[in-house]
Amino acid sequence: MANKQKEICFLCGKTRSEVNQLLKGKFGYICSDCVQEAYRVLNENEEEISHNVQLATPRQIKEYLDLYVIGQNEAKRTLAVSVHNHYKRISQSKKSDVEIQKSNVLLIGSTGSGKTYLAQSLAKFLGVPFVIADATTLTEAGYVGDDVESILLTLLQNADFDNKLAEKGIVYIDEIDKIARKGDNMSITRDVSGEGVQQALLKIIEGSVVRVPLSGGRKHPQGECVNLDTSNILFICGGAFDGLEKIVHKGADSKPIGFGADIQKPNEKLFNLANVQQKDLVKYGLMPELIGRLPVVTTLQPLSEDDLVKILTEPKNALTKQYKELLAMDGVKLEFETDALKRIAELAIKKEIGARGLRSIIEKAMQDVMYSVPDMADVKKVVVTPGVIDGIEEAVVLGSRNKKIA
Repeated sequence: MANKQKEICFLCGKTRSEVNQLLKGKFGYICSDCVQEAYRVLNENEEEISHNVQLATPRQIKEYLDLYVIGQNEAKRTLAVSVHNHYKRISQSKKSDVEIQKSNVLLIGSTGSGKTYLAQSLAKFLGVPFVIADATTLTEAGYVGDDVESILLTLLQNADFDNKLAEKGIVYIDEIDKIARKGDNMSITRDVSGEGVQQALLKIIEGSVVRVPLSGGRKHPQGECVNLDTSNILFICGGAFDGLEKIVHKGADSKPIGFGADIQKPNEKLFNLANVQQKDLVKYGLMPELIGRLPVVTTLQPLSEDDLVKILTEPKNALTKQYKELLAMDGVKLEFETDALKRIAELAIKKEIGARGLRSIIEKAMQDVMYSVPDMADVKKVVVTPGVIDGIEEAVVLGSRNKKIA
C-alpha cells in the first residue's frame, strides 16, 4: 500500500488513476501529460533556435576567415569581435536594463584588398542571409535608380521571405565613399546620389521598421509591402576613400621641425586605423550622423606580391586549386611554376586591381589549356610558365614518363 502512494508524477503530482499512463524511471515517475507538455515546449524552442545565429567566439570567427582571406589580420580581428558582439547583443536577455548598441562596421581599403570577400566569408560562416549593394546605384527617393529599400528586398529574397531570418542578416554596402559630399559645404542644389542617399541609408542603418515593397518597384499605396525591422541587421560599409590619406596627413598635429626631424612623404606614412578619425571622414564628405552609426572603423592594407601569391595558392578555394581540380577530372596534373604565380601577382599590382583581378588574369592565361587539353590523348601533366601568363608561349604539355607532347 505504501508503494501505491508513491506512484505519483514528480512534476505535476498526479496519481496513476488521474492520467493515462505513468512511466517509471530510476528516480521516480512521470505522467504522460507532462511528457506531451515537454515535447511541445521543446518543439517551440527548436523554432526559436532556428532563428538564432550560432554564437561563435571571435577567435573561431577569425580562424575561419584565415582559411579564405590572406593577410589583413587587424581587419579580421576587428570584424570578428564586432560580429561576435553584434549577435551576442541580439541574444541578450530581455530582462537586462542595459541597451547594447549595434556594432556596424566601416571598412576602408583600396580596390581588391578583400573588403567584399571578408563580408561574404563572414555571412557564409554564420549561415545568415547576405546581400551586396553598390552605393553608386542608389538614389534619393523619387529619382531614377534604386531606393535603399531595394537592398532590404534583396535580403528578404535571400532569406526566402522569412522576416525573422532576414532581420538577422548582413548587408554589405560597397563604394560608400562615392556618395560623399563634394567639399565641406552643403550644396544648395539637389544631390540625387550623395547627401540624399546618405540620409536614406542612415534611416535603415540606425535601426527602424521599414516598409519594403515586394514588387521591387517604387512604394505605392495599393502595392503589397512588408515591414522589416533593421535593428538587428548588421551593416558593413566599404570604400576605397581615394584621397583620404591627404586629409589625414594634413590634419596631423605633429610636424617635424629642425635638421634632425624625420620628414616623411604622405605616401610613406603608414595609413592605418590610428591615423583615421571621425573628423577626417566628415571632411571627406560623409555625414557625421552616418559615421556615428558606423562605430567600428578598420583599414585594410594594400596587398603585396607575396600576399597575392598566397591568395592564389593557400585558401581552401584558391584559384590554382580550382584549376587543378578541373584538370584532375580529366586525369591531368596541373602545375604552376613559382615564377608564373609571381607574374600573375605582378600584373595585378601593375593594373592596380588587387586580388579582385587575379581571376581575370588567370582565366585569360588558362583559356587555351582548358580548351585544348580535354581533346588531347595521353596527357598526364600540364606546366604553366611565366610566358603562358604573358601570352607569348604555350603551356608545357607532358605525356607518360614526362615526355613532351607537341
